[in-house]
Amino acid sequence: MTTTLISGANKGLGYETARRLIEAGHTVWIGARDTARGQAAADALGAHFVQLDVTSDASVDAAVATVKAAGGLDVLINNAGITGPQKDAADIAGDDAALVFGTNVVGIVRLTHAFLPLLTASAAPTIVNVTSGLGSFASVHDPDRIESTVIAPLYTASKSAVTMLTVQYAKALPGIAVNAADPGYTATDLNGNSGHQTVTEGTDAIVELATRGAGAPSGTFIDRDGVAAF
Repeated sequence: MTTTLISGANKGLGYETARRLIEAGHTVWIGARDTARGQAAADALGAHFVQLDVTSDASVDAAVATVKAAGGLDVLINNAGITGPQKDAADIAGDDAALVFGTNVVGIVRLTHAFLPLLTASAAPTIVNVTSGLGSFASVHDPDRIESTVIAPLYTASKSAVTMLTVQYAKALPGIAVNAADPGYTATDLNGNSGHQTVTEGTDAIVELATRGAGAPSGTFIDRDGVAAF
């Protein structure tokens, strides 16, 4: 049985990923900051719940202890993310950047570091980082792609960092499949449900990477159509 932890999984892409992986036979941990919402999501899906704030060492350490006591971990899906304050670029301050990068980038480092001992004990350790085409230089310069119409300096830069973190972790951790998934423009709370894809379509790449199993490639960046542009 494959055991999977998904951060930020009480709604949106995280919730749908959990639903699909449970359907595929995974034992799933719903990680969420809000205990009531997280527990409700886990109860609805038949998953386990663990309180998880990716910006807090204490919260993450407690989550590691809970998951370890229950038997370990095979797949870590770093899904938690925020868009940050909606401001004109000229008004963005250092604290705004610290907030966005603290969740979207530092949060991944914190979870990866903390759960690494559990993952290395797995027969098929896997890390999936949920990034975005908005962090792709190729996509944001392509006038035929919707990413080229979006101006969101902090969010886009944080997702570029997530993609590069993925590549670097893949090189540094050869025994673990570390890959990045671009959900695409999916209707979620992050974009006011304006995306043209459903959450099921948006989780195709995440589920693909989470279910590849032993011997899977590492250091790749995919969307639901295949290899994505960096």
